Amino acid sequence: MRSVTDTWIDKEIVADVLSVPKRVVQARVRAGLLTGVTGEDGRTKFAVKELKQFPEFQSMAISKWDEETKVKPARAYHSIELFAGAGGLAIGLEQAGFHAVALNEIDPSACGTLRLNRPDWNVKEGDISKIDFTPYKGVDFVSGGFPCQAFSYAGKRAGFEDARGTLFFEFARVIRETQPRVFLGENVRGLLTHDGGNTLRVIRSVIGDLGYTLVEPHVLKAIFYKVPQKRERLALVGIRNDLLPHAAFSWPEPAQRVYTVRDAFKAGDLFATDVPGSPGQKYPRRKADVLAHVPQGGYWRDLPVKLQKAYMKGSFALSGGKTGMARRLAWDAPSLTLTCAPAQMQTERCHPEETRPLTVREYARIQTFPDDWQFSGNLSSQYKQIGNAVPVNLAAALGRRLVALLNSIEKKSRKSRQKQIYYTTTGRKQTR
Repeated sequence: MRSVTDTWIDKEIVADVLSVPKRVVQARVRAGLLTGVTGEDGRTKFAVKELKQFPEFQSMAISKWDEETKVKPARAYHSIELFAGAGGLAIGLEQAGFHAVALNEIDPSACGTLRLNRPDWNVKEGDISKIDFTPYKGVDFVSGGFPCQAFSYAGKRAGFEDARGTLFFEFARVIRETQPRVFLGENVRGLLTHDGGNTLRVIRSVIGDLGYTLVEPHVLKAIFYKVPQKRERLALVGIRNDLLPHAAFSWPEPAQRVYTVRDAFKAGDLFATDVPGSPGQKYPRRKADVLAHVPQGGYWRDLPVKLQKAYMKGSFALSGGKTGMARRLAWDAPSLTLTCAPAQMQTERCHPEETRPLTVREYARIQTFPDDWQFSGNLSSQYKQIGNAVPVNLAAALGRRLVALLNSIEKKSRKSRQKQIYYTTTGRKQTR
């Protein structure tokens, strides 16, 4: 029960949609603010009509998701992607209608992944600071998830030159060299408060120096965009100032359903077949013995106290929930955010039933990669590539809104040009 078209929705899904712990939902039940019903399976559920008091559920109920999926580009929009990784963002943008003319990535294994799956893509492997992008001046769109670094050494002006030495500076340099109509930067939500807010302040200043206006940054929750994962990404959309009168942008509408690990691994609405078999890492014997005692959806605090102390050692008495440690996923809830290593301490992502880490293809399913998208490199590299990727379905939803933005620019720019021609052919003074 996870769709706003259902009669009832599970407590776990309610907590995920509202971005609160399950205990907060339960506290609202005790306070009489919500009326939960416990089913025969012991799961607490809530009536959809009651949940519509929350804006998140209201938005899902009136969503124009289906309408947005029909958006098509008015013409071929050409794009450049930086820090492309394994291609999660690139696939989603491609599905939305973008045509990549260049993709840059420094990791050889990730470049191998891109070339393996799209031999026609122009993959520029290497250090971005060594690549000249001026041949692509006039491209429609530039995107990239630049790594977040502190700008604590930035000067008082906090402009373009003050960002030198950071990978954001390289992202900004490519924008300056290519002058795209629109750009997209994506990052972790922590960028909003990184370095006491100084990082975002410098980014705004740099963007202004380049002649662009930054749309108010927005955190996109992947579970709202047909991604079975509690992942959040910060999106930064910039529009060239001369196009602002013609630009109409809105963030993507949420889907009407939240997808779960079961949806990721089993045939259904999200994937046509069960998850394919694939290699995967293994737990050491001691860790496997401990995780065997963790219930579905549980973590180290669900172990017997003796096992908790033995497993956590010196961390047992420290403050903080450490909720990622000894974590087993649940079938009927979205996955936790995938990490780059599903078997290491603090980043465990154990299968809901079997006592093992998720396999490569299970990882890829949760990130909504197509099953025919293959990954190059050794097993550790493949996990890292997938864990670092933007979920494909999230990228596609955002891509469609960016296509709509470029369509609005294209439409109004065309009208402006037609008006100029009209003035000229009728003998009236051309003022533009």
